[in-house]
Amino acid sequence: MPDSMRLIIVSGLSGSGKTVALHVLEDLGYYCIDNLPAGLLKSVVEEVSSGMGQIGRGLAVGIDARNRRPDLESLPRLIDEFRRQQIQTEVLFVLADDAVLLKRYSETRRRHPLAEHGAELRAAIDAEREILSEVIDSADLIIDTSRTSVYDLADIIRNRVNGREPASLSILIESFGYKHGIPADADFVFDLRCLPNPYWDLTLRHLTGLDEQVIRFLDEQASVAAMHADILAFLEHWIPEYQSSNRAFLTVAIGCTGGQHRSVYMAEKLAESLRGVHDPVSTRHKEL
Repeated sequence: MPDSMRLIIVSGLSGSGKTVALHVLEDLGYYCIDNLPAGLLKSVVEEVSSGMGQIGRGLAVGIDARNRRPDLESLPRLIDEFRRQQIQTEVLFVLADDAVLLKRYSETRRRHPLAEHGAELRAAIDAEREILSEVIDSADLIIDTSRTSVYDLADIIRNRVNGREPASLSILIESFGYKHGIPADADFVFDLRCLPNPYWDLTLRHLTGLDEQVIRFLDEQASVAAMHADILAFLEHWIPEYQSSNRAFLTVAIGCTGGQHRSVYMAEKLAESLRGVHDPVSTRHKEL
């Protein structure tokens, strides 16, 4: 098989954005197949890889919880086999909080694919999480769409998945607010709530960590500088380990109380420092 073959497996919870992700990949030039039986994946990859010149950037397949359990359980071994064959294989998993999924199904009035014979929706969501546990354990990139619009999700797919060069590690540093919950897609989480808070300065309260006044305030705090140095040293030490293990994506979450000042400032400052030694590095601010 040609070493230029790229396979993206898109999975996740129903209602969390799998179809949107596949549509974006299709727009980017990938040959997309939705609801593919996992047992047919190997045959499809072999067939498609033999005609790489006709399928554009690569192959993207959607695999969901309606598959047979043995086929889903064998998926991690199949992914390892693809990678040994020099097929660039990435697993993208999208999810959302139960409350968000319930709200989305209520608004669209669609039936959950596992809610058969009148089964209660929440029970169907729980069953789906359990069925897909093998897939999420193999995921290279987990995207939590609980507070992400379809446009934000499309940007993530374009920038992180399509924008990543082969054999490179895509790093995202995202800010968040603890009062909204810890992001489910984070590999590392750092807590900045012990640092001086610009929120208590009434002249800074309405601003964000992107504004010059807030940046100056935090630049003057010795504890902020020390926190930045410690987190940066930690990341510079461990990023090469992730690269050597062939990881494709790394998500670093930086949190403060509201996700408006300290975490935004620190996410941007860390990204700026890392860009001097690593590419690509991007930022995202969940609460802005």
